[in-house]
This record gives sequence, C-alpha cells and structure tokens, in this order.
Amino acid sequence: MTRLNKKSWLFGAGLLCVGSFLIATVAPSAQAASSSKPLKTGLKAFVIPKNLGNNYFTTADSVKTHGALYAWQQLKEVGVETSGTADTPADQLPVIQASISKGAQILVVSATDPTALCGTLNSAMKRGITVVTYDSDAPTCRDLFIEQATAKDIGEDEVSVLASEIKDTGQIAIVSATIDDTNQNTWIGWMKKELKNYPKMSLVKIVYGNDDTATSTAVTEGLLSEFKNLRGIISPTTVGIAAAAAVLDTAKYRGKVILTGLGTPLSMKKYVLDGTCPKFLLWNPANLGYLAAYASVEYYSKAITNAPGQSFVAGTLGKFTVGADHTILLGPPYVFDKSNINNFHF
Repeated sequence: MTRLNKKSWLFGAGLLCVGSFLIATVAPSAQAASSSKPLKTGLKAFVIPKNLGNNYFTTADSVKTHGALYAWQQLKEVGVETSGTADTPADQLPVIQASISKGAQILVVSATDPTALCGTLNSAMKRGITVVTYDSDAPTCRDLFIEQATAKDIGEDEVSVLASEIKDTGQIAIVSATIDDTNQNTWIGWMKKELKNYPKMSLVKIVYGNDDTATSTAVTEGLLSEFKNLRGIISPTTVGIAAAAAVLDTAKYRGKVILTGLGTPLSMKKYVLDGTCPKFLLWNPANLGYLAAYASVEYYSKAITNAPGQSFVAGTLGKFTVGADHTILLGPPYVFDKSNINNFHF
C-alpha cells in the first residue's frame, strides 16, 4: 500500500459526491449553507480556465457537473465561463481584460503564468474586484487560491505510484503542459525531490505538450524514439496523460512503459482496464470549481477575509478554512485503478 492510499479514504467517499456528481443535489439554500453574514447576490462573476475545450476545466466549471457555474447559480450570481483556446498567457490575458471591461466583480482564474497576468490582476484588485485563483496559482496577484491538493502530495504521490509499478528502477520522463505553468512546475519540483528516495530511478527528460493533444502526442513519441529503455512516464496534466496513453496503448509499449499522472476517469478508463496506465491520480475538478466559486462570493461579500483561520461552509462540500498564503485546500489526491475506475463518471 502506498502512503497515498492511507489517506485516500477521505476521497473514498467520493461515491457520494464525485462518482455521480451529487455535490449539491441535496444542498440547503445557498444563504443558509454559508457563513452567518448575508452574501451579495447578482454579482457578475467570470471563471477563466487556462483554455476552453479542455475536459478537465469543462468539468470544473459547468452547471451540468455542479462546478463553478452551478455554485454561482445556487448563490444567485451571474456566472460566465470564458477563456482562450490555447493554454498561454497571450490567449488568456485579453479574456481577463475583456471580463473586467464587462463589469466583472469576481474573477476566478486558473493562471497560465505566475507573473504575466499580474499587472492586470493587481489592477483589478485595486478596483475592488475579487480575484481567486484555482488549479494554477499566481501567488502575488490574487486574494485567495483554491488548491486542489498540496503540491507536495501531488508531486510525491505521482512518483510513488510509478515507483511501485516499475519496482523503483529505470529511466522515466515527464510530459508536462507548458514550460511556464505554475502548478506543473511546482509539482515537478516535488517530483524531483521525491526521486532522491529512489536512486535506481532516473529522470531523463521533461517535455512539454502545451495542453494540446497533437503536441502531447508528438513529444511522447519523441521520448520513445530517443530513450529506448524508458520504463515510465508521468504526465501531470489531463490532456497530456490521455495523449500519452493513446501512444502507449499498443502491444509494443503496453506494460513495458508504464504511465501515470493526473487524469479524468472517463478519459483514462480504457487505459486503466487494458493495463496501459494501471494507476493515476486526481481529485474531483467539479468540487474544485464549486469551492472556488463559493469562496469568491464569501470573500467579495466580506463574510470572510483571506487571513488564516477564517472559515465558511461551501454548500454540501462542508466547512473549509483559509490557511497559510491565503490558500484554501480542497483535499488529498486520490488513486484511480481497476478496483474503482467504474465508480466514477467525470
């Protein structure tokens, strides 16, 4: 049993709120579920993921999955999802600026770059706009960050899972998103530290698929061509892991080059069941978006501040407390494998 499985019971009840998206179907009224101070309604709120067309963010944001837009709907706010099509600050920044021009009172942003967005986001905060980051942080230019799991746990656990599959030995590579992604680079930093505990495993290369299926496919194929003895790949991005899995899903590589990383159950189910990717990790993206939306309204309404120890109830997700660095933690990562993959539908 990996150390990750020891804490997964917290998510194991995921059949209650992850497997069938029951997050808020039995929610009390939005006002009653929140803090005692009345929350403002009718707020113009924009959720701006890294890019549109990414299943991870569609799950995190949409009404259908009970994500951010669903939470705002329950709270009687005016919520909109918008972004560019590429996972780049050049695509995302104009969308943030346009949202501000449209009268945004709340911005919930998955940052494509930790600094490139900061001039605009800091300007927004000076104007009284609440800025909440989720999934990927911009630490110096937001009011709150909704963290899916600790970066340390994510990085360490991905290495631990792969190590258990390749018996702690062999060359491994990483298929990341973009070279500037805050969360990707932070997780990779923790992976490198964890790899020091596995002296027979060597990280031979990090490649970048830019959260684009075609690019992620090409860089995975490049790794296999360059490193004939490759034993494992970690892809801490839902687009990258699905693309890498499709490349590895052949008799030549299946079971010989082991894949793990961060994925969504529906996109990875086939590869888990056929052994291409025996185990992977994630959290419920919809819960992440839902929590970010709730926190944004709490903060804008001054029901909470971003001081450590401030707490609120985020609908049926329950009570959360602001921690260090103005961060709110969703919970620990969870391992998906053959024993549980059929229980999840996102």
